[in-house]
Amino acid sequence: MSQRPTETSADNSRTLVSSVLFLDLAGYSRFGVTDQIRLKKTFNDVLSAALADMDARERVVIDTGDGAAVAFLGDPERALFAALAVFDSVGELPVRMGINLGPVHVNRDINGQENVIGDGINVAQRIMSFAQPGQLFVSRTFYDTVQLLSGEYATLFQAVGGRTDKHARTHEVFAMNPAVRVGRRAAETQRLRAQRRASGPAAAAAPGRATVSDAGTRLIISGATRESVEAELARFAAAGVKVLAAPALVGAKWMATCENRRAAVRVNVEQLGMKSIITASTREAVELKLKELLGFGARVDREIEQIDGVWTAVCDNPR
Repeated sequence: MSQRPTETSADNSRTLVSSVLFLDLAGYSRFGVTDQIRLKKTFNDVLSAALADMDARERVVIDTGDGAAVAFLGDPERALFAALAVFDSVGELPVRMGINLGPVHVNRDINGQENVIGDGINVAQRIMSFAQPGQLFVSRTFYDTVQLLSGEYATLFQAVGGRTDKHARTHEVFAMNPAVRVGRRAAETQRLRAQRRASGPAAAAAPGRATVSDAGTRLIISGATRESVEAELARFAAAGVKVLAAPALVGAKWMATCENRRAAVRVNVEQLGMKSIITASTREAVELKLKELLGFGARVDREIEQIDGVWTAVCDNPR
C-alpha cells in the first residue's frame, strides 16, 4: 500500500545560523500553582508585546514552561531589540535572558508547529543560565557579530569572562551594561510622570509597589497587596537572600521579612555622556556614593528613587 506523500522537507525543515533569545522566570518552580499561572500570563503578555512589531514569519517562538525561546531567522539585531523591549515592560518579573548566535535546525514538531533544535538554542539556554534576574548575557559569537553591524553595540556590553556549564563546556560571556536598563527605565518613568501631570489630579494613580525598610539584620517588605510583597520577596529570594517570614496581613498592610545583606552591597557608577548613573540595592549605599561625588563638584540631576527594585540616582559629572 503506497503512502500519500507529505510536504517536502524543503518547505518544513532547514538548517541556518540564527540569533536565539532564551528567557525564563528565575525561581519559577518555588511558586505555588496559582502564582505560576499569574506570573506566566504576565510573562507571555510582556514577550508578545516585545515581538508585536516583528514579522511572525521571521521568528519561531517555543514555550519552555518557565519561559520561552525565540529564534530570529532574519537580522541578528532582532534578538537584541526584543530583549530591550522586554526590559522596558518586565516590571517585577524575575526574568533573566541569554542570546546566542549559532546553527539551528527548524522543523515541525509532532503537533505540526514550527520547532527549533540544535547547538544555537542549546548554547543560548546555557548563556542565560549564568545570568541573574534582571540581567541579559550574550555569547561571544553574538557579541562579535552585532558590534560589526554598529560600533555603538560594543558599548552596550561588558566582558564577564569565561563561564563553564554543567557539561564542562566553557563559554565567553558578555553582560549588558546595567546602566542601559536603568537609563531606559528612568526615561520611561519620566515619560509616565509627564503623562500623569498632563492628565491632572483626576488621573487614576498607578498601583503601588511594595517598599523595603532596613531593620538592621533584616529587611521588612510591606505593601498594600499580597502580590506586591510577594513580587519584591521573590526578587530577593532569586538572588539567594534567605526569607525569614512569608507574607502576612498585619493591620491594613501585607508584610514579609528577609535577611539583610548590607555587607554585600555593591554600588555601580556608570558614565553616560556627561552624566553618572549610580545604582545599588539599598538607598543608603546610593546616598553615600552620591555624597562622595558631590564632594568632587558633581550636581544632582535626578534625586534618589527606586526603579525596577534598584535604588538609582543621576548626577552631572564635575566640569
